[in-house]
Amino acid sequence: MTPNKLQPALLGGLFIGVLSALPVVNFANCCCLWVIGGGVLAAYLMQQNHPVAIQIADGALVGLLAGLFGGVLWAVLSIPLERMTSEFARDFIERLLESNQGLPIETREWIDNITGGPVAVAFRFFTSVAIGVIFGMLGGVLGAAMFKKNVPPSPPGTIDVPPSAH
Repeated sequence: MTPNKLQPALLGGLFIGVLSALPVVNFANCCCLWVIGGGVLAAYLMQQNHPVAIQIADGALVGLLAGLFGGVLWAVLSIPLERMTSEFARDFIERLLESNQGLPIETREWIDNITGGPVAVAFRFFTSVAIGVIFGMLGGVLGAAMFKKNVPPSPPGTIDVPPSAH
């Protein structure tokens, strides 16, 4: 009997996506903290809903799915949040460019394209999903190892029967 992975993955992905997209809270994601945490959360939730210990591969898969869902949600949520804060960011970048008059025109155009155009949105989407999948899977493996249920040994002289066989 394999444990249900969809609900824990969705909840872990929600954790990843929301915390990674929030403007100030996302600074803690510098070391992929929220992504790894979402993978750990997904593995924890899967273990809590399963009577026997989950396998490391199950933790990796649920973490990968949480990272996938979280990466997509992260990219989607960051677009409107960035639009709300883009005026401040645009002013900051313009002041930075004005203070560096020696920058070539190509570099200035590249910075303009990467800070708000469709290239930036596509780059953010693929980067968010890639980071989510890789580090979410790592978090799922960690969560499966940390929250693995210890099954007590059976008394001597009895036959071990898995709980799912009853």
